[in-house]
Amino acid sequence: MPELPEVETIRRGLAAHVTGRTITAVDVLHPRPVRSHPAGPDGFALDLTGRTFGVPARRGKYLWLPFTDGDALLVELRMSGQFRLDTPAAPLPPHARVLFALNDGRELRYVDQRMLGGLTLSRGGAVLPREVAHIARDPFDPRFDVHATAAAMRRRRSAVKAVLLNQQVVSGIGNIYADETLWRARLHHLRPAAELGPRVAVSLLRHAGDVMSEALAAGGTSFDSLYVNVNGSSGYFAHSLNVYGRGGEACPRCGAPIERVPFGGRSSHFCPRCQRRR
Repeated sequence: MPELPEVETIRRGLAAHVTGRTITAVDVLHPRPVRSHPAGPDGFALDLTGRTFGVPARRGKYLWLPFTDGDALLVELRMSGQFRLDTPAAPLPPHARVLFALNDGRELRYVDQRMLGGLTLSRGGAVLPREVAHIARDPFDPRFDVHATAAAMRRRRSAVKAVLLNQQVVSGIGNIYADETLWRARLHHLRPAAELGPRVAVSLLRHAGDVMSEALAAGGTSFDSLYVNVNGSSGYFAHSLNVYGRGGEACPRCGAPIERVPFGGRSSHFCPRCQRRR
């Protein structure tokens, strides 16, 4: 699932091209991405045609495209959702699901190979859709309070990585950037968050912001074609990862072999020398 840097990259790409554009027609090629719309695919197309996009917005991994009338198109990208912008005459990319014709002659295409994501019309959701109101602020949010978030983390007995992944504590961090953050902070992923001192917890969150800022500058992390920007370009932060996906390789800091172990249905990558479990 795309994490904060990938979603922010997509948001910026959309903002540069769809802000102020009006939808002149909608073509739903497959009903699954709009399955939550009460009136079905035809009703979805009818309800969105004629609306004008405001500036795309994001909280953590969650993206929405506000309309100037106060509603919003809430987007769940999940594993393989993406947007592509092209001319109507250009060949459709594989797995194109919904097409939005824009008043500048271009076409915004929602593509989703696995169809785990979806598009939802959020009534009154232009500022903050109610569907994501429970999601915590992320380190890129101007109103993110690093000290309050650190205190909330330290009230949890769960493993520190589980707390980093908890979107109701701090949003935007997924498996990739949690591993990278913990490596920079020299913390073992199973250490209870409640054992962290105030300064360590604050430092951990600042490391998370730094890691994701660097990833954003690189366009995010792409391992395959499931994540691309609106122009089809891939992110290249994968070349800068220190531990994630590098099990068995030497730690860039100390040279010890990086370990990969199961964690909550996923994997954790860490250096057993730099990140000792206390």
